Amino acid sequence: MQIPLQITFRNMEPSEQLEAHIREKAEKLDGSCKNLLGCQVIIEAPHERHRKGGRFRTRIDITLPGETIVVNRNPDLHHSYVDVNVSIRDAFDSARRKLQEYVRRQKGQVKKHEPVPQGRISVLFPEEDYGRIVTIGGDDIYFHRNSILNADFDSLEVGTNVSFVEQEGDEGPQASSVKVLGR
Repeated sequence: MQIPLQITFRNMEPSEQLEAHIREKAEKLDGSCKNLLGCQVIIEAPHERHRKGGRFRTRIDITLPGETIVVNRNPDLHHSYVDVNVSIRDAFDSARRKLQEYVRRQKGQVKKHEPVPQGRISVLFPEEDYGRIVTIGGDDIYFHRNSILNADFDSLEVGTNVSFVEQEGDEGPQASSVKVLGR
C-alpha cells in the first residue's frame, strides 16, 4: 500500500489485539492486488445505551487507481455482529471478493456471455409436431413441439419472434429451449 493503513475505532477504546488482527487481514488484501493504494477500516461499537445486545459495524474503504471499493457490514441485517471479530471477518471476506473481481476486470478476464440467437417462426407443421425458425442471419432452423418453453405449441403463429439455443441435430441445425419473446 502506498498510503498507510488507517484504523479508526468509534464508540470504543482502541484495542491492540483488534488492530493487529485488522493489520494482518489488510496485509493479505495488499498481497492479492499490486495496485492497492490505500485502505481505511472503521470499527463502530454500539452506542453507550445499546452496549448490551448491540451490534458492531465494520466499514472498509479500499483505494485503487480510478476506483474505490467500499464494504459496509450493516449490523441491522446480521445478528452475529454482536461479536466484533465476526463483523471484521465478514467485512474483509467481502472486500477480498470485490478486490478479486476488480483484478479480473483489470486483466480482462470477465466472462462475456454470448448473445442468445433470435429469429421468427417461418412455418409450422402442427400435425407433425414441428416448425422452422428463420434467424436474423437468414438461417433455417428446425424445432420440435417439445422445445417450446413458455408457450403452447398449438398457440404459436407464423411470424412470432423467438429466442433459442442452437444445436447440431441428426439432419442439421435444430433449436432447443425455444422461448417466445415479448411475453
